[in-house]
Amino acid sequence: MTDHAVVGDNAPDRRRPVWVVPQTVPAIVPRPSRATEPPWVAVYRWAAIGGDLLAAVVGVSVALLTRFGYQVGAGYLIFGCLLPIAWVASVALARGYETRSFGAGAEEFRSILRSGVALTALVAIASYATKSEIARGFVVLAIPVTVLLALLLRYFLRRDLSRHRYRGRCMRRVLVVGRNGEAATLRERLEKRPADGFRVVAVCRPRGETRGIGLPGDLLDEADIMAAVNRHSADVVAVASDPELTGQSLRRLSWALEQCGVELIVSPGIIEVAGPRISVRPVAGLSLLHLERPSASAGPHLLKNVFDRVVALVLLLLAAPLLIGIGLAVGLTSRGPVLFTQRRVGRGNTAFTMLKFRTMCVDAEARLAELSGHSDGNAVLFKLRADPRVTKVGGFLRRYSLDELPQLINVLRGEMSLVGPRPPLESEVERYAADDTRRMLVKPGLTGLWQVSGRSDLSWDESVLLDLRYVDNWSMTLDLLILWKTARAVLKGSGAY
Repeated sequence: MTDHAVVGDNAPDRRRPVWVVPQTVPAIVPRPSRATEPPWVAVYRWAAIGGDLLAAVVGVSVALLTRFGYQVGAGYLIFGCLLPIAWVASVALARGYETRSFGAGAEEFRSILRSGVALTALVAIASYATKSEIARGFVVLAIPVTVLLALLLRYFLRRDLSRHRYRGRCMRRVLVVGRNGEAATLRERLEKRPADGFRVVAVCRPRGETRGIGLPGDLLDEADIMAAVNRHSADVVAVASDPELTGQSLRRLSWALEQCGVELIVSPGIIEVAGPRISVRPVAGLSLLHLERPSASAGPHLLKNVFDRVVALVLLLLAAPLLIGIGLAVGLTSRGPVLFTQRRVGRGNTAFTMLKFRTMCVDAEARLAELSGHSDGNAVLFKLRADPRVTKVGGFLRRYSLDELPQLINVLRGEMSLVGPRPPLESEVERYAADDTRRMLVKPGLTGLWQVSGRSDLSWDESVLLDLRYVDNWSMTLDLLILWKTARAVLKGSGAY
């Protein structure tokens, strides 16, 4: 980079890149981070503490009444009063009340789960060390009820915060630092999901970069990141990956931001990689970012296979009356077979026959040509919101994904999984680009990221991106999360036609 900016009014001859922070930053008044917290942070924190206290009180009360009825000894009353305090302290030690975790979802939930495990271990160790006889039934009931209720209350609290953020409230002001391309990409990703709580208020770029980000108050002429932080009252500085803003410059910037209570986040430039695959390890005095390979060991995949088949069998047995009822409705209201079969491609490009309840008239394939010009789907898949070939019963089944229930048989056979990429047609696979073929490394799923992220409203590129994200970041935890979100997506019926 050849363009530079003058740093400081009293040093006209000292020139440095716009984003290099001087060792002594002028005109900056240090402010404690707690003092700069916006009001919503304190409200959220106290609501979280109150919810955790309520969960612990309910958990203790349920355990006492279940274990002892109304004949509770004084010792257990004292222990029951101390447990809610210990629970809140445990969540605090697990960083459950830190600002950065508010609204983060998985991180908040993990802190509560860790607290439950830690508190159970602490009670067990204290009981053994003091040789006190604490009823196991009381502990086994009190702490799990507390954890489950705390998770539920935190979930609703997070949902309420998300609603506020979609309305533009409770956001953290972000100053993005970087070159045009990297800064634009980082800004786009930070603002893509309002629920994450980031609002970019300015972009600081090297002088000489062309205008193009189009953000009000663009800081092309700012010579100092810290001046930009003060000018725009930024809560967070987000640094886009750049080889020139590293090492000592980035270190001094972190020191200066620390004095002002401003958070620093750095984008490593790695996309579509989940947190569990990324770790920072010290090597030769450097903090190196390690990117783990996607899970490929036989153990987790064997667990997934067993889990899929057991759950599919249980669901088939439980849903048997519903399956019979749907089959009768399909057969009695339209001419043709009850089940619709279609060749799909599974793991390792192995073809299989996928089962669904028939939702269209029997001549649907013959009428496809006359409707092909009216597709509401993406560039590869044909979808029509008001498809005249769909029967009345079929429209209802599609809206709530009931037509896909027979695919539990495919899961039981081992051809599909409960969670995975969307099962593609053979004609789709023929059009795959080189990157798209990674979708075939795992079994297709009855549901997946595409199901909980828009379904038929997604473009082809978005669908492929979600499938690749799943393949690269698969874990049993991710599967369970997708199954949980699938229930909400199906009940809402959005994106299904």
